[in-house]
Amino acid sequence: MWGAIEHLGRDDRTRGYLRDAWSPADLELRLWFEQEAARRGLGTVQDRNGNLWAWWGDPSARPGVVTGSHLDSVRQGGAFDGPLGVVSAFAALDLLRARDFRPARPLGIACFTDEEGARFGVPCIGSRLLTGVLDPDRARSLTDDEGDSLAEVLRRAGRDPRELGRDEETLRHIGVFVELHVEQGRDLIHRDAPVGVASAIWPHGRWRFDFHGQANHAGTTRLADRDDPMLPFARTVLHARQAAERDGGVVATFGRTRVSPNNANAVPGLVSAWLDARGGDEDAVRALVAEVTEFSGAEVTVESWTPLVDFDTALRERIAAVAGDAPVLATGAGHDAGILASAGVPSAMVFVRNPTGISHSPEEHAERADCHAGVAALAAVLEDLCGN
Repeated sequence: MWGAIEHLGRDDRTRGYLRDAWSPADLELRLWFEQEAARRGLGTVQDRNGNLWAWWGDPSARPGVVTGSHLDSVRQGGAFDGPLGVVSAFAALDLLRARDFRPARPLGIACFTDEEGARFGVPCIGSRLLTGVLDPDRARSLTDDEGDSLAEVLRRAGRDPRELGRDEETLRHIGVFVELHVEQGRDLIHRDAPVGVASAIWPHGRWRFDFHGQANHAGTTRLADRDDPMLPFARTVLHARQAAERDGGVVATFGRTRVSPNNANAVPGLVSAWLDARGGDEDAVRALVAEVTEFSGAEVTVESWTPLVDFDTALRERIAAVAGDAPVLATGAGHDAGILASAGVPSAMVFVRNPTGISHSPEEHAERADCHAGVAALAAVLEDLCGN
C-alpha cells in the first residue's frame, strides 16, 4: 500500500509532498482509498463535506468504531503525516481478518478532507464542517493563492458546495474514533517507546495579520517617502518570538506570508502574514496573541481557533493498556480527532515514533518496525472496542 501512494504529489527536487486538498494528487489519493476499500469488500461513502468512509458492517444499525486519518499534506511536507494513519487502518483490518475476527460493532475507516488547511488557510476543514464548527458560508468563501474559492474548486471536482455543513447522519454513525498518527516531536524517542497514546492537544489557532502600506517604485522612492509594510511586519515577527520566549509555555510562528504586488523592484503595498500560536494554557496563548496584535498595528482576523482537547481519560487509559501499556503524552499538533472530541465524539489517538523528531518536512520518518508495532497496537485497540 505504501509503495502505491508514495510517489503521488512528491516533489522530485525536494522529496517533499504537495498534496493540497482537491488537487490532482489529492484526487488520485481519494481514488486509491476507494480502491483499497473495494479490494476488501467495503463500500465507500462520501459525506456532504467530502470526507470518505469505508464500512465493515452497517453503521445505521449501530454506531461503529472508526479509525483513519487524512491524505492531504502541508506543502513540502513529509510522507507520514496523515497517510500513515490511513494505511495503518487498512493494515489493521487485514490483521483482524487474518485472525478470523468478526466485529460485534461496525468498523469504519475514514479519510478526512483538507486536514492540513494548506490550500484554504483553515485546518481540519472536513471535520470542522462535519461537526458544525466551521460555518458553511465562510467555508465556501475561503480562497486559495490563485483566488479560487472553495465553492469553485468543489464545483470543478463535481461536488455541490451547497451541501457543506454539519452532517447529523454521519455523526450518528461514529460511536468512537481512534486516529493513528506519526508523532510530531521527540517524546517517544526520549521514552524509548515505539507507540504512545495522546492525553491532550494544546489549544492553538491561526491569525491573519494584514499590514497596509503604499506600493511604489523601489528605485525612485526615497526612504523617507516610503510607507513600507514589510518593516512593521518584520518587527512583529521578532516581537512574537520574544514574547513566546518570555512566556516559556507558548510557541508563536509566522510561517506563511503573502506580499503584494510581490515584485523585486517594488515597495510592497500589502503584507499578509499568518501567526500560528499554541501552548498548554489557553489564557497564555490568547494573551500572547493580544500582545502581538497590539504591537503590530495590523488588521488582524481570526482564521481558526481550537481550545484545549483533553481526551476522555477512561478511553485513553483503556487504549494505552490494550496497546501494551503505551506511554501517554500531550501534543501541540492539531488533528481531526481533536475536532471530533471537542464536538462530543469519544475519540483517542495512537502515536508512532518518529526517529528524526521532525515533522512538516521531508525529513519526517517512521521506521518499518515501529509502523508494524503501530498496526499491531491499532488492531488490538479495534478488536477490544469492536468486541462484545
